[in-house]
Amino acid sequence: MYKWYLPTLSELIEQSEPLSIAVKPALQQQVQAERRWYSAIAALHILLQETQAGVLLAGPVPILEQGALLDRLSCWTFTPEPLSLATWMPFLPPADRCSEVAATPATLPLLADDPQAGEQFCVVLTPSFSVALAFGEGVTNAPAFRFSFDPDVVWQAWRSLRSRLLLAQPQSVSRLDVLVDQFQPIAPDYRLVTRFSHLLLTCLPDAIEWESTPASAAPAVETNSDPLDSAADVELLQAIAHEVRTPLATIRTLTRLLLKRQDLSPDVLKRLKLIDQECTKQIDRFGLIFRAVELETTPHKQSIAPLGAISLTQVFEQNIARWQQTAMQRGLTLDVSLPQKLPLVVSDSAMLDQVLTGLIDRITQTQPPGGHIQLEATLAGHQLKLQFQSQPDIATTNGKSKWTPTLKSIGQLLMFQPETGNLSLNLSVTKNLFQALGGKLIVRERPQQGEVMTIFLPLETRRIEE
Repeated sequence: MYKWYLPTLSELIEQSEPLSIAVKPALQQQVQAERRWYSAIAALHILLQETQAGVLLAGPVPILEQGALLDRLSCWTFTPEPLSLATWMPFLPPADRCSEVAATPATLPLLADDPQAGEQFCVVLTPSFSVALAFGEGVTNAPAFRFSFDPDVVWQAWRSLRSRLLLAQPQSVSRLDVLVDQFQPIAPDYRLVTRFSHLLLTCLPDAIEWESTPASAAPAVETNSDPLDSAADVELLQAIAHEVRTPLATIRTLTRLLLKRQDLSPDVLKRLKLIDQECTKQIDRFGLIFRAVELETTPHKQSIAPLGAISLTQVFEQNIARWQQTAMQRGLTLDVSLPQKLPLVVSDSAMLDQVLTGLIDRITQTQPPGGHIQLEATLAGHQLKLQFQSQPDIATTNGKSKWTPTLKSIGQLLMFQPETGNLSLNLSVTKNLFQALGGKLIVRERPQQGEVMTIFLPLETRRIEE
């Protein structure tokens, strides 16, 4: 029996290709399925690099946000109807202007009570292959990741989405019909399916093993918990990170559509930009927490991203203004001293961006208002040295009452500041992240003078032939 008038994609795929799901805690099933979903999306990105055209239907958030793929594929995102009510419609781009918005997935509504809005899904139609992927609860109500290259299943998935669109926004159906007719589902080459499965396994991060210990064998008193004993806490953290990022990504997608309007007042544009910035900040924050969990649950702290030569100049240009704004919001000043030309370093640009932002966030949380932060970049042999020096306000330092931040440890990964409600990764995890990114973080405490955080990144020494 279906949960609604129409089957969800999880239910369709489950019926055609039933999974044998072991009896495990619901939270564990949820997080394991999410790991497989993100691994499958990473594998799909690799396959799509070789595709010149096609249709991609996803929801409730887009799986492609930037890059050349958006120029080659027709991308559509199904979102819950409450985010697309009539009150929003005057601000959304008219239908005839959607084609003018390059590299922006178009949005389509789902009804509020549609269970499809509660699961992540993707249907891809290309000249060489078609696939349906879903992460949600099927007929058995067990969270799982499912996928199928079977053209019949992919066609049923498309028909299910089409029927939903007929209920929510029938005027958009004909346009999608024209696109889908160009890329009918086909049976893929077995080598492509094998490659996808191999990529899925390659991209899949290691997970903590859950062990069942008989009650009779358990010790009466446990004073020092082993990291593996906190598996439930880690899995819960991953689940929370997912639940926070998904609605924020939906809000950001719609906000960016609104920002493309040409007739909005400056005040509305200002507020929309603030919404976009805050959504991006929190998505990156919880994305970083999710990656940190992956790293900490991996037996060997290997790289969490492919490392290569990157330009720190670009990283700083994109972030300095944002970092200074963060400092200013907390009553601090941030000065940046950089050489005229920064050398290339070996790291991962996107992840380094997030980790540095997280470090700035932590520094600004732990400094009293009125203080100053100095960021300086210098060469140190075959490494680039980034040094953050925090300098408390002299009046605060010499005062009778000294300001000390209240940082509370939450589990093995996070620190919580009750005064602000902010979460941040603890220093041990942050050091591991920098190590996985090819660098090293050293923290030195100076009594009554603040912290000095020094980051060393390896220089790119290979000669580039012109």
